[in-house]
Amino acid sequence: MRQFTPFTSEAEIETIFAGLADRTLPKPGWTHAAHFAAALYVLARRPDMDAARRMPGLIRAYNEATGVANTETGGYHETITQASLLAARTFLAAHPQAPLHEVCNALLRSPLCEPDWLLDYWSREALFSREARAVWVEPDLAPLPK
Repeated sequence: MRQFTPFTSEAEIETIFAGLADRTLPKPGWTHAAHFAAALYVLARRPDMDAARRMPGLIRAYNEATGVANTETGGYHETITQASLLAARTFLAAHPQAPLHEVCNALLRSPLCEPDWLLDYWSREALFSREARAVWVEPDLAPLPK
């Protein structure tokens, strides 16, 4: 299981999202857990934002601000982002009454946060292709759970 420091408040999650949005989050703070925290925050607390459309731009801009080039082989990855948003949305819907930081911690403890979870649905070749980095590519091994 991936190791992470559990979140203790929604304020921590909001701080991550704010740092992503204004590009002030220190680069070491942009962890796997932070990616999911920001996604959950947008989905749960920012109904004015279309997460599927806005998160890619936020992540690309953050990458550039922290010296990470968004190229055909590095930086932003569209298919992973959209699949992760779908996973976060599904997980959030299954826990509608729980505090957001608890939902985030539970998601981070789930199989959806294992390093290779996407490889149950995409072959390594398809997921890490230039096409999948640039645009959404449907899973080639199995459909994503609804």
